Amino acid sequence: MKMSKGLMGRRLLGLAVAGMALVSGGTAFGQQPKPWEITLQEAATPVMENIISFHNLLLVIITLITLFVLALLVIVVVKFNARANPVPSRTTHHTLIEVAWTLIPVLILVGIAVPSFRLLFQQLDVPKADLTVKVTGKQWYWSYAYPDNGKFEFDSLMAQDKQPRLLGVDNEMVVPVNKVIRVQTTGADVIHAFAVPSFGIKIDSIPGRLNETWFKATKTGMYYGQCSELCGKDHAFMPIAVKVVSDQEFAEWVEAAKKKYATNPANTYASAGGQAAQ
Repeated sequence: MKMSKGLMGRRLLGLAVAGMALVSGGTAFGQQPKPWEITLQEAATPVMENIISFHNLLLVIITLITLFVLALLVIVVVKFNARANPVPSRTTHHTLIEVAWTLIPVLILVGIAVPSFRLLFQQLDVPKADLTVKVTGKQWYWSYAYPDNGKFEFDSLMAQDKQPRLLGVDNEMVVPVNKVIRVQTTGADVIHAFAVPSFGIKIDSIPGRLNETWFKATKTGMYYGQCSELCGKDHAFMPIAVKVVSDQEFAEWVEAAKKKYATNPANTYASAGGQAAQ
């Protein structure tokens, strides 16, 4: 069966676009790790934007320090070897150099500490929240509760038939865009860790303790994370999927969720039909 050049071209173009979407990791299935990625994931919150800025600043500083130390080593090897200096110097002290190699590192560390403390304060100081979501880590899935919206709760398990692989879930955590979301997390059995790289959040979910963090997503879309604490044999199969939607879409989802999870409350592990990784 012959195929026209135009039809073949369109199909090849479609395959190319689909392939680029899969490789890019952010177009088809939301924000997620990309193949051969050497940078941090694209920021979706102000905190993550500041984390990336601080990371880039540190990268410049350590690169300059590395090049400076390399230059000193090259100078020492070339100028102060036994052939160039058959009679070695017996100098034991040099006041200026000793002051410099003490003071300059101190100034560099202070320069790093100021933005570091500012960033830590921004992460730990939870502003007034527009919405609270309680996240419970379990072996091996997550449960989400919305105490501000009718106190419904549901489980979120990895879905074998959903993309992206090892990140798709049956029930996503849904939040509105441009709202301060307070995340309260705990563990039901062992220590887990709730982490979403694009939001700049990573916090331990500890049994018997309620930890707290926050984020404010500035762009709609799907964002993925994973448990970041070794929690048992299926640690690699408890992904996090957060769907950021508009206020209207969130209100509609809340009304639908109240009905859905009222008739099938927080017991979706049993009703998920074996979707959890075993």
